[in-house]
Amino acid sequence: MVVPVADWDPGAEAVLCGGWSWGLPSRGDHDDAEAPLVPLFLHSVFGYRGVVLFPWQARLYDRDVASAAPEKAENPAGHGSKEVKGKTHTYYQVLIDARDCPHISQRSQTEAVTFLANHDDSRALYAIPGLDYVSHEDILPYTSTDQVPIQHELFERFLLYDQTKAPPFVARETLRAWQEKNHPWLELSDVHRETTENIRVTVIPFYMGMREAQNSHVYWWRYCIRLENLDSDVVQLRERHWRIFSLSGTLETVRGRGVVGREPVLSKEQPAFQYSSHVSLQASSGHMWGTFRFERPDGSHFDVRIPPFSLESNKDEKTPPSGLHWLAEQLPPGGIPLEKNSDKQLPAGQAKQKGMKTEAMKRNLHPYPRVRHL
Repeated sequence: MVVPVADWDPGAEAVLCGGWSWGLPSRGDHDDAEAPLVPLFLHSVFGYRGVVLFPWQARLYDRDVASAAPEKAENPAGHGSKEVKGKTHTYYQVLIDARDCPHISQRSQTEAVTFLANHDDSRALYAIPGLDYVSHEDILPYTSTDQVPIQHELFERFLLYDQTKAPPFVARETLRAWQEKNHPWLELSDVHRETTENIRVTVIPFYMGMREAQNSHVYWWRYCIRLENLDSDVVQLRERHWRIFSLSGTLETVRGRGVVGREPVLSKEQPAFQYSSHVSLQASSGHMWGTFRFERPDGSHFDVRIPPFSLESNKDEKTPPSGLHWLAEQLPPGGIPLEKNSDKQLPAGQAKQKGMKTEAMKRNLHPYPRVRHL
């Protein structure tokens, strides 16, 4: 049974479900006594069911707000952009209900969070399916009488049903330890947004780590991009044009058809498309910016700006990302297949749990790539 939650204010910058109220370490200075606790939600754009694990306090750099203000300083990256001041904005780390994943695959290609493998396996990229980041305004909270309202292999590993609590879920030690262990690689810190001709582009970069290749350092980032059509006119994404500036002084241009092999249509019925991709540099920092070319029904084209964003690597490199390998040590056998360099399948019944196959999706990468999936 699902019961909507009344009096929810999607514009409020309150903590939806303070992870520290479940005993998780605090990531912000909030009064959790006043924080509403509503971990179950519906995604207002993509429509999937999910559960909040913990919040992130990000800095939102909205260039639409900056363009409405008087011009001040130029962006230090030198792209002719006005200085943009960030404001605090709440995002949430969530699990997606596996039953809804097939229905959102045409509109969202980000329903997984990727990690680099350990340092001794530099060519492998792993993913945890059904893990996402959701903005506060995209949350539509609800309550459920089910003890396991979300079907995801990690739901019962991370959360424990307790009918004496409101909401009736408490964090297990596994969730607390996983968050603390992987905080540098999960953390969402900066969000960039810009609108051109009613197409809003939102970019969220994530630092993934550094690997050594032929006596040089290769730094990796993942970035999530969301395209939203704020108008009723149908448009289709046709091309992408990226500029990548590295601290080493190199400037690279990348052009191509569509994104991640798709040329999505943005309509009134399905106004948004979201995807994630990866980039690597042989320098510890850099910048990216560019344009998307869209096509109207009459065949005319227009360019939509991608807001410039920084690629920073100011994380602690002493502890490498361990999202999946560490989970393998904590979860019972059969939870996630994580054998290094292994393509073995789990036995039937373990490979699929509650309708979702959670696996370590290893992608063989070029040993020393400059740019990946741009």
